[in-house]
Amino acid sequence: MFTGLIEDLGTVAAVERKPEGARVTILTRFSESDLRHGASIAVDGACLTVIDAGPGRFSSDVSQETLARTTLGARSAGDRVNLERPMALGDRLGGHLVLGHVDGVGKILERKKVGEAERLVVQLPADLAPLVVEKGSICLDGISLTVNELPAVDQIALMLIPETLRATTWGEKRAGEAVNVEADILGKHVARLLQFQGQIKEKPHG
Repeated sequence: MFTGLIEDLGTVAAVERKPEGARVTILTRFSESDLRHGASIAVDGACLTVIDAGPGRFSSDVSQETLARTTLGARSAGDRVNLERPMALGDRLGGHLVLGHVDGVGKILERKKVGEAERLVVQLPADLAPLVVEKGSICLDGISLTVNELPAVDQIALMLIPETLRATTWGEKRAGEAVNVEADILGKHVARLLQFQGQIKEKPHG
């Protein structure tokens, strides 16, 4: 479980392609104690498991499912990625509950300066659009953001403050680029329940 608050900007050191997926090695400022074997790290919003680590680096295996559903399949050496360690029980929840399970890939349609901030318009996969509400939360490339507007059925508009631009990969992204999208878990559960509306009968008491 994550919060969508980025803790480090990592750099992809190597991507080794395999028949069953890939192994990615990432450079980071996280301590070795955070990179123990089996630890979870969110990489651009995708929860990966540390299978090997050393000073300032860790490696994770990425399945074909993750490569197909996220932007990690397009990553190469030198690319920058957003990193977050899992939250500890009792931590303050500064963002929103993020599972690290990417639902799909969106596309940046527009970036526009608004004072020191930037207005961003992102196109969502059609199946994720019903899960997003105005002023609700969404996770893009691992970052917890607030949906300001819904310009179209499958589009969202957000404002990026200077700190977000400085501390994450959003300072480098351009219109046309793909981004990992994770919808709010509450919306996904509500949508799933509505699919079964009328089919789930309340059990009698007693």
